Amino acid sequence: MSKLILEDFMQFKPVGSLNESDGAKYGIPGGFVVQGVLQRAGAKNQNGRVYPKNILMRECQRYQQEYIDQNRALGELDHPESSVVNLNNVSHNVLKIWWDGDDLKGVVQVLDTPSGKILKSLFKEGITLGISSRGLGSVKELRNEGVVEVQDDFELICWDFVSNPSTHGAFMGVMKESVDKNKTNKYKTVNDIITSILCEDGKCRI
Repeated sequence: MSKLILEDFMQFKPVGSLNESDGAKYGIPGGFVVQGVLQRAGAKNQNGRVYPKNILMRECQRYQQEYIDQNRALGELDHPESSVVNLNNVSHNVLKIWWDGDDLKGVVQVLDTPSGKILKSLFKEGITLGISSRGLGSVKELRNEGVVEVQDDFELICWDFVSNPSTHGAFMGVMKESVDKNKTNKYKTVNDIITSILCEDGKCRI
C-alpha cells in the first residue's frame, strides 16, 4: 500500500499568557513560546480521518527521541506539499509534548526567522491560527463508520502552523498575561502584518 502525505489540522488555542518572558521557563530567555493542543487522537477531523491513539503515541515517542530531545523539532508556516521540512520556511520549534486524555498538548517556540517573525506578529495581533500535523502513511476506509482510519505505517514528520485547521479545536493561542482592551489594532489585515515585517528595513522584498 503506497504512502500518502497526510495532514491533520486543528485550531490552535494558546493557553496562558503571550509574553517573551515565558521562554525563560524553557531555557530560552526572551524567547516567544505558545502552548496548546497539537492533535487529537481517535476523533474524526475535517478531512474525515481518524488517527488511532496507539499509532499517535508511538509516533510521538519516536518524535520526542529523534527531534525534540535533539532540539530539531522544526515546523513551517503553512503546509508545503512535501515530506521534508524546508529550512527556508521554518517558523517554530516544538519544545515539549505530553498527553492529556486524547489531546496531545505541546509547547512551541516561535523562532526569530522570517517566517517566525510573521507567525509571532500574527499571534500578537490576535489572528486565529491552526496547527497541523504532517506525516506519511496509508489510510483505510471504514465504510460502516463513515471515516478513513490512518494505518500502522504512519510516520509523523512535523507540525505546521496554518490558516485552515482540520482538527476541531486545534487553534493555538498566544500566552498573554494581560490584554489592553483600549489598544488600537495597528494592522487591518494579515497582508498588512506580512508587508510590515518584510519591509521593516525600508527595503521591501515583495
